[in-house]
Amino acid sequence: MKVLVLTGPESSGKSWLAGHIQANFGGVLVGEYVRHFIEREQRDTCYADISTIAQGQLAWEDQARAARPELLILDTHLLSNLLWSRELFGDCPAWIEQALLERDYHLHLLLDPVDVPWIDDGQRCQPELVQRLAFYQRCEHWLRLHQQPVQCIQGDWAQRREQTLATVTHWLNSTQQHTRPGH
Repeated sequence: MKVLVLTGPESSGKSWLAGHIQANFGGVLVGEYVRHFIEREQRDTCYADISTIAQGQLAWEDQARAARPELLILDTHLLSNLLWSRELFGDCPAWIEQALLERDYHLHLLLDPVDVPWIDDGQRCQPELVQRLAFYQRCEHWLRLHQQPVQCIQGDWAQRREQTLATVTHWLNSTQQHTRPGH
């Protein structure tokens, strides 16, 4: 099983690109639990919700992993929970980072917010590019600090799609990809 994660700031195309990846390569796509949580609860999140949201994201991921698909596409993972918790509340439950580090993710596509517009969908809260760039930089710092495999995706919508599909094609065809059994 190869595990691909899309990560980065809001409104940078994660869900859209995840759909293109699945349409082109198959696999199982796991969505963003926090969106489900907000729609269900019909309120803004608070710090007390962070563990519940992270546990929900992990449960969705674990259910997909249990099916052992050849390709697992994650629209997001606990890095978003970790960074958003710190951004919004100045803290994050310690278990989240540990749980993130305990899992194998074989490639992260980190989406740059430059060159695409911010789109208000009722849940997003960073309309200013400078805010999204800062979040992008925190994602990149964390991924590189923890030596996670990462490929940055940039450009307008068409360029992002082209870069993403080319990157995933190359990655899937690579004979150098190693995974541990059961992860």
